[in-house]
Amino acid sequence: MDRSIDRNPELKLVGRDARTERTVVRLRNGAAFGAETLAICAGPCSVESEEQIDLTSSGVARAGANVLRGGAFKPRTSPYAFQGLGPAALELLRAAADRNGLAVVTEVLDPRDVRIVARYADMLQIGARNMQNFALLREAGESGVPILLKRGPCATIAEWLMAAEYLLVAGNDQVVLCERGIRSFDPATRNLLDLSAVPLLAELTHLPVIVDPSHGTGLARLVEPMAFAGVAAGADGLLVEVHPDPAAAVSDGQQSLSVEAFGSLMRRLAVVAAAVGRRLPATRIIV
Repeated sequence: MDRSIDRNPELKLVGRDARTERTVVRLRNGAAFGAETLAICAGPCSVESEEQIDLTSSGVARAGANVLRGGAFKPRTSPYAFQGLGPAALELLRAAADRNGLAVVTEVLDPRDVRIVARYADMLQIGARNMQNFALLREAGESGVPILLKRGPCATIAEWLMAAEYLLVAGNDQVVLCERGIRSFDPATRNLLDLSAVPLLAELTHLPVIVDPSHGTGLARLVEPMAFAGVAAGADGLLVEVHPDPAAAVSDGQQSLSVEAFGSLMRRLAVVAAAVGRRLPATRIIV
């Protein structure tokens, strides 16, 4: 049986046959996904307070990140877990990013929230749990705002690409794919980070691909080596969880880097990026 998906006739818009040149997704602050300079998205799992997001945004900007990530609406396995600050967090994200020259990527959970999230964010994240929420994909696609589409924990690459196809059918070709790990039998790590997907997707689609080593491993000590491996595999950027005090984080503290650890990662990542013909965003002086 031919297991190849590179000739899938339903990939009319995301497939390599649809566009010979690679798509570059650019945000308004100059961050680009798919260009020579990597897109580095960093910030907390969830926005907890103004002080927390201010400390994080200034710290990651100094280290060289060019996109601030953070959750305003949080999908949680338990209904009793922290669900995010909602619209108030969107305002905090936007203000912190603007002060530090960063773009904003944040998750949208509900088609009814696309419009308000798009008002504050430069990029809408479709999370792993919602990869096949087709109503949300259509609404997000019609917004015209760039989309970060995460791979579902049990999704095949073919299913992931078909989810992206929904976004392009809706008229939005500013789509970035994010490999964040798939479910495996081994509980030693949170997920199994499928780095083979990165070079494979470079063959199958013209869309940029980034890697999330935080969700991909679930362990802060593994984030740095897997970030290096992701860039070495050809990723166009990273999505990294960073918190000023990971031990006190209300969500995902065990996989979050401190601001200092993120700075160390970025310094060492420059060597890896250069080895594969890429470079990191320029660091900025924050006043």
